Amino acid sequence: MADVRRAGLMRVPRALVGTALLGCLILSGCAVQPRVCPPAALVPAVPHAQYEPARWSDLPGWSADEMKDAWPAFLESCDVLAQRAEWAMPCDAARAAHPVTSQDVRTFFERYFAPYGIVEQAGMREDRYGLITGYFEPLLHGARAPSAEFDTPLYSPPPDLLTVDLSSVYPELKGKRIRARLEGNKVVPYYSRADLDRDPSLKGHEIVWVDDPLAALFLEIQGSGRVELPNGETIRLHYADENGYPYRSIGRYLVGHGELKPDEATMLGIRLWARSHPSRVPALLDADPSVVFFREEPLGDPSLGPNGSLGVPLTPGRSIAVDPAFVPLGAPVFLATTFPDSAATLQRLVVAQDTGGAIRGPVRADLFWGTGAEAAGEAGEMRQSGRLWLVWPKGVPLPMR
Repeated sequence: MADVRRAGLMRVPRALVGTALLGCLILSGCAVQPRVCPPAALVPAVPHAQYEPARWSDLPGWSADEMKDAWPAFLESCDVLAQRAEWAMPCDAARAAHPVTSQDVRTFFERYFAPYGIVEQAGMREDRYGLITGYFEPLLHGARAPSAEFDTPLYSPPPDLLTVDLSSVYPELKGKRIRARLEGNKVVPYYSRADLDRDPSLKGHEIVWVDDPLAALFLEIQGSGRVELPNGETIRLHYADENGYPYRSIGRYLVGHGELKPDEATMLGIRLWARSHPSRVPALLDADPSVVFFREEPLGDPSLGPNGSLGVPLTPGRSIAVDPAFVPLGAPVFLATTFPDSAATLQRLVVAQDTGGAIRGPVRADLFWGTGAEAAGEAGEMRQSGRLWLVWPKGVPLPMR
């Protein structure tokens, strides 16, 4: 999925993405604070990655992984990587190979690749362990026409939504775009969530109406998801644009108003609160002024997730979001961590196919769990410590990080 727009509850200009630990991230939010410059001695060192040569036997669980489950994800990456000179040989070899067993896949990687432990270095500090979280693709229920049951619209970008790019005049604003609208001859901020019903241009830009306004908000936060229609058809919605307001956490809003304790501000906790206070749900939703607009796409292969930042479909349990400043997109990675809220080992070959706003640092990954309620449960509970090994083509220079 593409860049996750929010810490954890992922939003993407690409496809999915996004969440590292839903409960935690529903609670998180960014507030603008006065800039205070710390003393030079307290300024943290900028982290960078070191890649330590390793043996395959150093990777815990390497010989036990059902590695054939990762093979389709790697082939998807090769659809993109093979266009690059350094990946041409291993990807050509992969396309010519027809592994049947996990041992066949293991033999392939041991022949054409070498493992490197990823270490975060910052000043004198070295960390081989980092945070491993999870994300998923929501599944909602909706209809093409509004009704008493389906009364919450999800929109495509309206025609009066302007994107203002000032970087040619102010280079310091490169990469930053303002969403706005015209009011007479003035450019003014676009409508916030609470004011959307004032915009006549939205009429006719409803893609679907869904039956759960809270689920609709969570879909916006994730940035991508599926909607099942009454006739059994399932469509995909992907992030297309937004109204330009900063995201405000509804979990933080409920905690700030004394409605929930911090450890209760999970997706489940917020749902339980909403069920007990239905008349207050609209005000809760309006606490987040940010709105995401979508584009509709065919479902495609239902066993796969939406496209990640690499531009290929995500594979449940085998695709991860990484920080591309340290882990190249498309590269195989060996992950050693534990299952969500558990001490049971989770050790497997995965492929770096996505990015996220909350995924920062060398030893940091977000595991894509798939679609629906079960995947949501796993993703929402996952906040584990773990290690990463870059599985890199032999003879190719290591990334410069």
